[in-house]
Amino acid sequence: MARDRDVALLFATRVVRLFAYGFLSIVLVLYLSALGLDDRRIGLLLTLTLAGDVVLSLFLTTRSDVMGRRWTLIAGAILMAAAAVVFAATNVFVLLVLAATIGVISPSGNEVGPFLAIEQVALAEVAPDSDRTSLYAWYNLVGSFATAAGSLAAGLFSEILLRGGFSETSSYRSAIITYAALGALLAILFRSLSPAVEAPVAASHPAFFRLHRSRGVILRLSSLFALDSFAGGLVIQSAMAFWFHQRFGVSPAKLGAIFFGANLLAGVSALAAARIARRFGLLNTMVFTHLPSNVLLIAVPFMPTLALALTVLLLRFSISQMDVPTRQAYVIAAVDPAERTAAAGITGVARTAGAALAPVIAVPLLLTLGHDWIPFVAAGLLKIVYDLALLRAFRSA
Repeated sequence: MARDRDVALLFATRVVRLFAYGFLSIVLVLYLSALGLDDRRIGLLLTLTLAGDVVLSLFLTTRSDVMGRRWTLIAGAILMAAAAVVFAATNVFVLLVLAATIGVISPSGNEVGPFLAIEQVALAEVAPDSDRTSLYAWYNLVGSFATAAGSLAAGLFSEILLRGGFSETSSYRSAIITYAALGALLAILFRSLSPAVEAPVAASHPAFFRLHRSRGVILRLSSLFALDSFAGGLVIQSAMAFWFHQRFGVSPAKLGAIFFGANLLAGVSALAAARIARRFGLLNTMVFTHLPSNVLLIAVPFMPTLALALTVLLLRFSISQMDVPTRQAYVIAAVDPAERTAAAGITGVARTAGAALAPVIAVPLLLTLGHDWIPFVAAGLLKIVYDLALLRAFRSA
């Protein structure tokens, strides 16, 4: 059946993409540092990477129902591969900025580009409303496992090359080239999707970014999601990996193992969210599983040993993703079916926009051991503000 095949393909593209993101996130800051970029330029580059994704994703996701979802996804995959080719080919800062801004690069290990919004809507159309949160939970689970596998593979791959006599730059560049190859594979998989994933009727609203009746709720959700993502952007995975490397001397292979375990725990927590949401509701699950994870995030930089820091970090990851499938299901349920692609795209872009502002502030602090606690504390406190504001704004909705 075409729809079942499309679901399998969409899960496969999620796996390939998140493996690539996890693979890149472990070595990206290490690679840029090996190229000779200082802390401020690395932070600026990461910010521009996410800022460029905001514009790109907003353009593509709000037009994908007209342009064709398959071709929009293929375009994103091509931009992903092209950006990595430029990163591997040059150390000229201006060219790196250009590639980061126009292309699709994930410095955090999380979703960027137009992919997530379009895939969410395509999956929503083939699943009954009662099964949607569960489907999203499995979708996030396989993504987290793929990110974990990518993190582990990147660490081991880089460590093998380093021990084999390759320079740091050459070893980490190999990971960038692998990311480009996975982008090309992604384009091939998207090309195999059937016409069933396309929008039944092309949206033609002259309204704000193709939103009409759902505009108010999406703007409120987007502003809150942007705050949450700004907070998350203060401690993105690639910068956190470098922080562990600098503070505790953790090797690339061990970094890969650490974030392999962290992302496995995150995936399991996302799967548990579906069962909790059935009992307590989407909004309560989003908020009350997120609050304790933020307290744990604040505690990480105050741990005096690597073992304690890792324990707190892994505890945090074990509950940190329970809000993700519930948030995705909440957005889809809150809007008209004809506006789902635009709504998912705009809320996703809001999250990327929030995250884009953070690295230029956070990276210099994370890499300066006297102030490395500030991004963790700021991130945790802002996320708590987000949780409470979300509960207040939508509890009666």
